[in-house]
Amino acid sequence: MTVDKRILIIGAGVSGIGAARLLLDAGACPVIYDSNTSLKEEALRDKLPESSDFRIFLGELPEKEKKETEVVVLSPGVPAELPLVEELRENGAEIWGEVELAYHFAKGRLAAITGTNGKTTTTALVGEILRSFYQEVFVVGNIGNAYTGEALKMSESSVTVAEISSFQLETIRSFHPQVSAILNITPDHLDRHHTMECYMRTKELIARNQEAQDTCVLNYDDEETRRFGELVKASVLYFSRKHILDRGVYLNGARIIYNDGREQTEICDISELHLLGSHNHENVMAAIAIGIAMGVPLPQIRRTVTEFRAVEHRIEFVAEKNGVVYYNDSKGTNTDASIKAVEAMTRPTLVIGGGYDKHVEFDDWVKTFEGRVKQLVLLGATAGQIAATARRYGFEHIAFAESMEEAVEICAEKAEPGDAVLLSPACASWGMFRNYEERGRIFKDCVRRL
Repeated sequence: MTVDKRILIIGAGVSGIGAARLLLDAGACPVIYDSNTSLKEEALRDKLPESSDFRIFLGELPEKEKKETEVVVLSPGVPAELPLVEELRENGAEIWGEVELAYHFAKGRLAAITGTNGKTTTTALVGEILRSFYQEVFVVGNIGNAYTGEALKMSESSVTVAEISSFQLETIRSFHPQVSAILNITPDHLDRHHTMECYMRTKELIARNQEAQDTCVLNYDDEETRRFGELVKASVLYFSRKHILDRGVYLNGARIIYNDGREQTEICDISELHLLGSHNHENVMAAIAIGIAMGVPLPQIRRTVTEFRAVEHRIEFVAEKNGVVYYNDSKGTNTDASIKAVEAMTRPTLVIGGGYDKHVEFDDWVKTFEGRVKQLVLLGATAGQIAATARRYGFEHIAFAESMEEAVEICAEKAEPGDAVLLSPACASWGMFRNYEERGRIFKDCVRRL
């Protein structure tokens, strides 16, 4: 893409402004559009350099702009099948996402990670593994550091690890990581992708442009990713918690082993890790495999994984109050993530759940409560649905809250010394909070005020 093309950015949130800043720095003159008329143009302009050459449209996009646009850059929250996007596509415009845009300007080698759960922890750990060996490392994507904000800083000698969502994969074209990874695929975002088949195919796009010299890291225990391993062009490196592999990273008893096809090397014992839960053992093994594929020596990998601690909002220890421990798992935005969080608990647990309705079922999550969860406190749009599901399985210890503060207070009243309180909502945060980070921080503030 040349910067003199007519470029339209749809979405004026954090991602859209990041895309605009990148294009402006690269010498382009983009148009920024958002259908939200409550946004203020001056407030948006304040987020970009004063002397920049760009235009902003709010509410309606003029027909002239629709006809003259050559490249469209979509923010992740903007569906690719939106009528406006379809119209622009029919007019001949190329449809890009922020990841494709960033990749166009980025340099160096790239590892890209997707999956329904574990992306943030794995990406953060891979970033630390890369930093243990390389001088110039970037950790970008959904982890909270926009790819578009870092792309122009990269050089041919830099290495980058990117957390990539299914929303971002919908619009890739030339995006080509040297190492890709799909950690797992379970039901999520069906309000956006509509079917599991569509969701799975979207995740698999991460390896779309890879060739035989590249590496695709896949979960051998996940039926879908194992099937994909037979189709992908790249060299496949599996990880497994349940099987001993002829080549790959696997768990043998309590030991994490790497088999390069010739010899087996013990990386560490799981007792040496600071991450709770068997799902985190999978995240660690995936990170080890990615680190190996990116050329990091095993001694550096071993030291990093045994020193690494949980990222914020992912089964994060918050505090102990009156003999009760509190964990923040606000990143548990779907049932599979929250199942893993519940299974990681070693004490009788009070769970705070509920939130935005993504049109998924909660049966599998509720089934994990037996013998683990003593109280469920619900809030948000899905509270009624979750309560009905829980009662269908005979779980009656349910309370409702109107706010996070009330939910924490209910848990504090009902918990006994030796219990755990776990915020793991199994739902997105939208509707009550701006994002899962805000939800998690509010939870932590409420706990600390107890």
